[in-house]
Amino acid sequence: MEVTARRAKETARDYAFRTLRKNIVMLKLAPGSMVSEKELAVEMGISRTPTREALIELSKSQIVDIFPQKGSYISKIDYALVDEARFMRLVLEKAVIEQVCELATEEDLSELEHNISLQQFYVDSDATGKFFQMDNDFHEQLFIIANKMQVYHLMDSMMIHFDRVRMMRLHTDKEVKELLDDHKEIVAAIRKRDKEEASELMTKHLSRYKVDEELIRREHPDYFIK
Repeated sequence: MEVTARRAKETARDYAFRTLRKNIVMLKLAPGSMVSEKELAVEMGISRTPTREALIELSKSQIVDIFPQKGSYISKIDYALVDEARFMRLVLEKAVIEQVCELATEEDLSELEHNISLQQFYVDSDATGKFFQMDNDFHEQLFIIANKMQVYHLMDSMMIHFDRVRMMRLHTDKEVKELLDDHKEIVAAIRKRDKEEASELMTKHLSRYKVDEELIRREHPDYFIK
């Protein structure tokens, strides 16, 4: 498991939740694997209570299965939940990108372009995990520009199902480059204030993952609910 430093003023519970969620998305905690509350707590350098609380919170999103007297498991991927999460994100981001076309300032556009520059750097450096984070930051920035962060937070709890599949997709240079090119085209459409084009590009971008189900099931059959 990958463990990073605890943030200033971050509670042990929030730290455990953030750390476990990240490792589940990055597949460091593999779908279907059993996890030990005690071992996780030791790895994170915290007590078992906040670790248990984080696991319970994650179970509410159906990403951790807790069985009394048996233990906790990272949930296998349910493609019905993946598709539902993708649908939610597509509907919301298509609406948000249209507002971004109206509201984005030059400073906002510069921020998005800076993010893309970092994405390019991480692609060139073959740092898939860092690219994934900048990809997430890019989409979050769209919600910030549209002043829809409450919507973003509501969506985020469901996105973990979609995010695991997204992470599994990032296994070739070609696929990462396609996502980066999508982001560049989306920003170009925002600059033109072209709502229709931006919406179409976002649809194409978020629909890429739909076609990968057969491939990733074949590559990782044990990760999925049959």
